[in-house]
Amino acid sequence: MRKFLRVFSISIVVIAVLFFAFVPQYLDRSKNKVTLKGPFAKQGWYDSIPFIADLHCDALLWNRDLTRLHNYGHVDLPRMQQANMALQVFTIVSKVPAGINIEQNPSNSDQIGLLNFAQLQTPGNWFSIKTRALRQCQDLERLAKNSKGAFRVVTTQKELKQFIADRTKNPKLAAGMLGLEGAQPLENDLSNLDVFYQAGVRYIGLAHFFDNEWAGSAHGMNKTGLTPKGIELVKKMDSLHITIDLAHSSQATISDVFKHHTGPLLVSHTGVRALCDNQRNLSDAQLDEIGKRNGLVGVGLWETAVCGKDAAATARTIKYVADRIGIDKVALGSDWDGAFEMHFDVTGAPLIVTELGKQGFDRAAIEKIMGGNIRDFFLRNLPE
Repeated sequence: MRKFLRVFSISIVVIAVLFFAFVPQYLDRSKNKVTLKGPFAKQGWYDSIPFIADLHCDALLWNRDLTRLHNYGHVDLPRMQQANMALQVFTIVSKVPAGINIEQNPSNSDQIGLLNFAQLQTPGNWFSIKTRALRQCQDLERLAKNSKGAFRVVTTQKELKQFIADRTKNPKLAAGMLGLEGAQPLENDLSNLDVFYQAGVRYIGLAHFFDNEWAGSAHGMNKTGLTPKGIELVKKMDSLHITIDLAHSSQATISDVFKHHTGPLLVSHTGVRALCDNQRNLSDAQLDEIGKRNGLVGVGLWETAVCGKDAAATARTIKYVADRIGIDKVALGSDWDGAFEMHFDVTGAPLIVTELGKQGFDRAAIEKIMGGNIRDFFLRNLPE
């Protein structure tokens, strides 16, 4: 019996070690694949583009050491530097329902808690959406601390201006900002908005893949609009200069935001229904309204957004948005590391430049699309 118990105990330990050592990385590798491997050819002037930026990346979810170069996933600091990427917005995924789809999801399951358990996060991260979201905020600060000065976190107009000036002297310098994908980490308490503001969050998507206490999701069970507390949230976000992100919002939520909010808006990662008709994407009327408000539309790289799997599909959607609401109001919103197979990782950004050229954009327009518009949007709308 003792021998059996000893063998059984050793087996349990071995299984646990294998599970915690390999399962999180396996999930990262299997969910965030690419179909094309670099290196990718760059245009002669590519590395002189002054500010390349992207509005949406979920790399903080995967507990990956972003200071190191990886041969899986989509974004890390060495690959940002290789791609001449100045600024990446890192978005916080805090809760994802089981059986996730773009049609209809209940809110009564939570895959991220299980992922945090597998990643050996502290128990608070298993059970509290707020705690796990704040941990991801801290992870970005930790990246900056461990980067030996190669990466910094931007939270204000002053910090962004200083970063732009410093990067003219050091083109390898990179920066990140924080966004929330869904307001559920506020845990139904408006005062938590101040907590996330202090943690550096500068845009918030009101809903992700399910309806929450604040707003309806395009993928929720009921797809309702802003709740009364959601209207309060929108007003307080405006007072703090936290930008509203309409990605994943229900049609009713988008309409309610247009009704109750006059401040800046962005859509961090999306497509357009005119070219790729599904409830994930924006209608022409919604594009027009965002354009009137001098907002910003981030065009994605995955198939549901652009009905294609390559840079050409993304470039076609960018052209549609630019033609409809103006060249100054469209940007990249990749959704890198968002548990999608992408055509390429961040080092494939030169492929987008090539396809934009084929769409007839000149260098000045391409520089705006590839990051100049994001730079200018946040120079206008971040807290001073």
